[in-house]
Amino acid sequence: MDGDVRRVGELLREWRQRRRTSQLDLAIQADVSARYVSLVETGRSNPSADMVLRLASALDVPLRHRNRLLLAAGFAPRYRERPLDAQDMAAAREALVTVLRAHEPYPALVVDRRWNIMMTNAAVTPFLEGVDPELLRPPLNLVRLALDPRGFAARIANPADVRAVFRARLARQLAEDGDPEIAALYDTYLAPAADEPSGPRDGSDVTISMTVRYRGHDLRLFSTVTTFGTPQDITLQELAVEAYYPADAESARLLRG
Repeated sequence: MDGDVRRVGELLREWRQRRRTSQLDLAIQADVSARYVSLVETGRSNPSADMVLRLASALDVPLRHRNRLLLAAGFAPRYRERPLDAQDMAAAREALVTVLRAHEPYPALVVDRRWNIMMTNAAVTPFLEGVDPELLRPPLNLVRLALDPRGFAARIANPADVRAVFRARLARQLAEDGDPEIAALYDTYLAPAADEPSGPRDGSDVTISMTVRYRGHDLRLFSTVTTFGTPQDITLQELAVEAYYPADAESARLLRG
């Protein structure tokens, strides 16, 4: 872990402001007094490790950043970050395999917080036809694959919509984390042109709607995102299953074939 030398109160205040939560609202959610929240944020009260975690939970702070809060308060991190192929991650790994296989014949994949593809089902393979081999070298990245002209981008019939959704999701990540690798992806593929919308046309990024040209056919797809419900490991919290569904009967027939 990289420790943060700033006081824990400053970090908690930043998270409260990001969540657009008042001191009173945070106090109610954490079952403490608003005065206590103020004392912690101004450094006049040193919270215990359990109190740091209680406030972080009320603010829905990601596990990675809860560890940083603990370090800033002078405590040891509580949450581990184990590789997905670790022996004690076997149950979670098997759950992901089950989800991916159950989604066939429709494509699905697992990505980490930096959009690196960790796992896929068999239905993804045909969509990689014609992709530049350089983009298929590990780590295979979904943003690069989808938006690089050497990748999948040339086969997307509505690239502006797809770019807008990715832009909204990565911008939200940058606002929360400032990860330099996410920033590099954003700057390379998603910096908006003057005539491009800054978000999805319908104002929502709950699903990605796209039309893919594939072997002379137009496949209309939308996607959903699934995450682990109650993770206690940083790796698991930062994984997401991107599952793609046919948007019409013809697309379903083509995918089943």
